Amino acid sequence: MVSSSKMFWVAVLTVSAIFRLVVVEGLSTHYYSSSCPKLLPTVRAVVVAAVKKEARMGASLLRLHFHDCFVNGCDGSILLDDNSTFIGEKKAKPNYHSVRGYEVVDDIKEAVEKVCPGVVSCADILALAARDSTVFLGGKSWKVRLGRRDSTTANKTTAEKVLPSPYSNLCTLIEKFANQGLSMKDLVTLSGSHTIGLASCSTFRGRIYKDTNINSTFAKKLQERCPKVGKNSTLFPMDKGTPKHFDNFYYRNLMNQEGLLHSDQALTDTTYTLSIVKKYVNKPSSFFKNFAKSMVRMGNISPLTGRKGEIRINCRKVN
Repeated sequence: MVSSSKMFWVAVLTVSAIFRLVVVEGLSTHYYSSSCPKLLPTVRAVVVAAVKKEARMGASLLRLHFHDCFVNGCDGSILLDDNSTFIGEKKAKPNYHSVRGYEVVDDIKEAVEKVCPGVVSCADILALAARDSTVFLGGKSWKVRLGRRDSTTANKTTAEKVLPSPYSNLCTLIEKFANQGLSMKDLVTLSGSHTIGLASCSTFRGRIYKDTNINSTFAKKLQERCPKVGKNSTLFPMDKGTPKHFDNFYYRNLMNQEGLLHSDQALTDTTYTLSIVKKYVNKPSSFFKNFAKSMVRMGNISPLTGRKGEIRINCRKVN
């Protein structure tokens, strides 16, 4: 459990996050209703086809939106390739050989450009793809606020500093979420996205050989596939029960000390976060409802609106 001194900072950071939650001017659920009326079905069609082909892609598209928003806001910066002026976020340690789905975003952008050229931002495409992936895999829908514009730069250094790590303890996670204006409740709720997708051996090796808050049978099974040395890229489901279905089984795993990542199981380290985990186990409808709200809050992180940024024609490079 977290010490009392650390809990003081937990409280401070949580209050800070609460006061930073604001309604973002310029974002609207009807933003493209006139300029691109076919946007929603166009994005959905490409997302559904991609996730049908590979269920893991649903988690990948959701993660792209998350990793984009945490680095200087939801501005599509994660999609930019390196150029002569910067090294992109794709090569940041939390993203390199980990974040994927760029080709699907390219396909979505190409399809959208055909129905309304030069109108829809790559940042908004990420927000829609995250929602559509979640819904197709069994989650509940939410209304995505749109109107973001695209960044003309990316920041590898910032990405390495602000993105949460699978090795993080709870205090670090709380601080990184609070710095984005997100609360402890948002942290626990958004972590529920780990109910879908896979993680590589290198991200959970330390947990299965060193952590004490882990089910011994679960750890032994993982050790059989993930030795102390080698097989770094071996993949294992984030949710051992239903990894291809968006549900509340992730939280059930945590209650059994079967969180795959150290950062997952850390959510049970305080009475408050544990109470949210228990609530989501016993009342999945509450998880779905709160996940939608937290995704909207995350999508509000420092977007570029108005005349800031641009609408990229190619999500990988500045116009």
